[in-house]
This record gives sequence, structure tokens and C-alpha cells, in this order.
Amino acid sequence: MKIHEYQAKEIFRAGGIPTPQSIMVETPEEAQKAAETIDKSVAIKSQVLIGGRGKAGGIKFAENPLSAYQLTKELLGTDIRGETVQKVLVEEMLDIQNEFYLSVAVDRSARKPLIMASQSGGVDIEEVASKAPEKIFKYYLDPLDEFMPYQAREIARKMGLTNDLISPVGGIIWKLYQIFQGYDANIAEINPLVLTSKGIIAADAKLDIDDDSLYRHRDLAQLKTEPSDEFAYVKLDGDIAVIGNGAGLTLTGMDMLKLYGGKPATFLDIGGGASQENIARALNLVISNPQVKVVFLNVLGGITRADDVANGVITVLGESEREVPLVIRLTGTNEEEGQRILTAAGVSYETSMEAAARKAVEICNDLD
Repeated sequence: MKIHEYQAKEIFRAGGIPTPQSIMVETPEEAQKAAETIDKSVAIKSQVLIGGRGKAGGIKFAENPLSAYQLTKELLGTDIRGETVQKVLVEEMLDIQNEFYLSVAVDRSARKPLIMASQSGGVDIEEVASKAPEKIFKYYLDPLDEFMPYQAREIARKMGLTNDLISPVGGIIWKLYQIFQGYDANIAEINPLVLTSKGIIAADAKLDIDDDSLYRHRDLAQLKTEPSDEFAYVKLDGDIAVIGNGAGLTLTGMDMLKLYGGKPATFLDIGGGASQENIARALNLVISNPQVKVVFLNVLGGITRADDVANGVITVLGESEREVPLVIRLTGTNEEEGQRILTAAGVSYETSMEAAARKAVEICNDLD
């Protein structure tokens, strides 16, 4: 699960990593007020889940609140490498004296966490990695051993930093690893980590959390605010919406529909560990599509709990203004409780994907 920069910075701050003063906004008016609050020149940073947004025009700089208003107005609704800008981060400009790069990632071939650190941070780190890999120091950790602060300081020393920076940068490295480990991350990255007159600050933040660990991090559900943040969602030409928990399961459900003569209207993968709220949001998203005649909800519960799915379904059925037939395949974790909830509400379900797909196609054909 990728999260936005402003969300990652909240986690980094909580973990003791300094970040710039910043305010997330969704309107030009809010951006103007944020710039007035910060009371200095600001960066207007598009909050999109892709890299290279700076080179793609997704970061602007405003000298005053009126400029912040205008630049935010220009950015909102624009497309940055396939993603629509729906919010921006208004952030204080920093007097950058030097830029560094830090990351902790899972090296799957080595089956170990890998810390990478470099004095050459910023937007061209990929070029540094390809043309001058010797400038990036790599340090593998044993996941069964505790990572100690002195080891982090040693990494800072081997980066080639001056003595006065070894301790503060080493402290950031140690804290970044604690966040990486504590949040079951695939990657935790600061690019750039900058030296300013105020000290060392994380000017950017990236955190990608393993979907399979989300059952241990229920609090992260509140970080998901938009459908595009939560779901892999593709609109198609058919009339039966397909929702599944996992890309493979969703694709299999689509294939099953086609086998019985149906035409998928959506591919919507709610992922692992979907909450009751996410289930409801996914259903509302596809129901709002007038092209959809039937919804095929295909859930094989692992991390996703069947009772959460059932409660999400009941919520939508009680609130939705548009009535669309819903065919549910529900098995897996807490399936007896989930099926009991549906039965009590008078909602039918299937335990076989084949039976559910066939039923969805039959209902759709009857509506024609």
C-alpha cells in the first residue's frame, strides 16, 4: 500500500524524524490560508503516488499567499503521469545547503533489509545509481538482530560525511529503520534528506507498506481518503461490475463471467485487509456507474474478513439510492459470521465462484 507524502511525513514526524512545516489542502482558498499560516515562501507539491512529479511539473514554488492560490488552482485536476491531482501539500521553502539520500528496502534476492545511503540526493538519484553506483553505500541487516544506533552512525561515516553530521544523520538512519520495521514496509525513503540552517530535515518522504501486513495496522485505514488511493480500478465496456480481494482473484472472476457469456464492466481489486468502510466505498463506486446492471462481489477471505465484507454490503444496501442486483461469493476468514449477517439481512450469497458468476450473468440477461 503506497501512501501520500503528507501521510508518510506524519508517520516520520511521529517517529522523531524532522520534516518541514506543511499543510495538506484540497482547494486554492485553503492553499492561500496555509501559505499565510506558514508566513514564508512555500512549495506547492502535488500529492500523487508516482515518482518524478517534479520533472513532470507537479511541484511549484510560491513567493506569497496569492501566488499559492493561483498555483494550486493550476495544479488541481491536472494529470501527472496518469494520476489526477486531487490535493497538494503547501510546505515551507527550505534553505538547502546539501542534499543526501536514505532508504531502507526489502532486498528479496538477499532476503534481508537493505539500507542505501548517499551524499548525492535529489531528483537525479536514479542517474547516480546507474552511472556512479560507488557513490551509494549499501548495508545489509540481519532481520533477526537488533539494529543499533552505533551501526547507523557507522553508515553515516561511510557515506563520507563530516564529523559534525555523522551523529544527526546516523540518528535519522536509525529512526528510518524503526519506521520501516514497525510498519512492515517494503520501502521507507527520504529523498532528499537536506542540511539546512535549522539542521537535518526530511524534505520528502516515501513509505510503501506490505499489503499482507495491513491486518496488523488497522490504524492505517484512516490514511486512505480517496478511491484512487485504495483500489486498483479500471472501467471496462461490459455491464457486470467485478470486485475481488486480490488482482488474481478479480481477474479469475472476470474470466468466469466471460465463460458464462457475461461482460465485465469493471476490474476493482480491493486488496488485502479491506475494511468494512472500504467494501462499502468500492460498492458505491461501481454502483454509481450507470453502465453497471449487476455487481459480482467475489471474496475469498484471508486477511480480508467475511464479517467486514458482510457489514459493508449491508451498509450500502441501506444507503444506496440506486438499486443494483448484487451477487456475492463469500468464503474464508470469519465466513460463518459473515454469512450469518447476510442471512439475517435477507441477502443471499454463494460459496462457489462458478455458481456466483453464473448467477450474475443470468440476472443480467433477465434485465435485458
